[in-house]
Amino acid sequence: MDLEAVRTFAAVAEAGQFQKAAADLSITQQAVSKRIAALERDLGVRLFNRTPRGAEPTIDGRAFLPHARELLRVAERAVASVRAGSRPLRVDVLSSRGAASGLLREFHRAHPAIELDVLTLLEIDAAVAAIRSGAIDASFRAVAMPGRTLPEDVACARVADEPLQLLTGPGHALADAASVTVAHLVGHRIWIPGLLPGSEWAAYYDDLVAAFGLTIEATGPNFGSDALLDTVADTPALATFMGGLTRLVWPAGHGLRLIPVTDPTPVYPHALLWHRDNAHPALAALRTHLAATSPAPDAPGTWRPDWVIPH
Repeated sequence: MDLEAVRTFAAVAEAGQFQKAAADLSITQQAVSKRIAALERDLGVRLFNRTPRGAEPTIDGRAFLPHARELLRVAERAVASVRAGSRPLRVDVLSSRGAASGLLREFHRAHPAIELDVLTLLEIDAAVAAIRSGAIDASFRAVAMPGRTLPEDVACARVADEPLQLLTGPGHALADAASVTVAHLVGHRIWIPGLLPGSEWAAYYDDLVAAFGLTIEATGPNFGSDALLDTVADTPALATFMGGLTRLVWPAGHGLRLIPVTDPTPVYPHALLWHRDNAHPALAALRTHLAATSPAPDAPGTWRPDWVIPH
């Protein structure tokens, strides 16, 4: 069914005249007549009776009128749902407590009028596919992984280098250190449960181990950050890495220590991915905000894998 013909029918019914409806729609009276005739052919009924005063809906026309108006309302809602800026910006973050979530919260504080729809996709392939299909507008990732390149229609930019810090319990040998070098960590057990083979963070830690000879254990199930903090606090032989931009609720009485790592400081590189053709105005606002508020990547004295995008 031709929506323009339906719109013309509703305009004639409201105006009571073909001529006035033509003026309201900024088309000719002949065009109005042709649209009404075509709609009547499609429906197989007569919609108007000509009268000295203009045009009156027939019984069938009066029956069709409320449905025609609803069709037009549905069409307007459909257009509005994809009109630039009219829908929330959909952004993927890996964790609600991670650095990317914090970056997004800062953006929301700076632009409270922009609606956000935040979701989590664990695998980078799923995130890239969602960007390309239009299911999401942007994703925070650490790209690119070894042997993987992004499709040409997906753009990315480094937005934050998150320094890793050593997290220990009060009984750990390094618990009282003001800072530790990477070399001092050799021989210590660093526990990071839940490292998924093939994931971005697993590739990152593989390179960290290879570069500095560290011992990282990924044994055991990942029961979340609360269980991780409990275990580290109670096990003097274990430590873990915690991102400096990660926000956690620290349990009282655990005596946990958060120690800066230096010479060099390993940083986890966060990047924003988006589709090059995505014209959502809030996406442009997010990119501008991140570019203006994020320090330049690759600061002196930091380390990141060679496969990370340079800027």
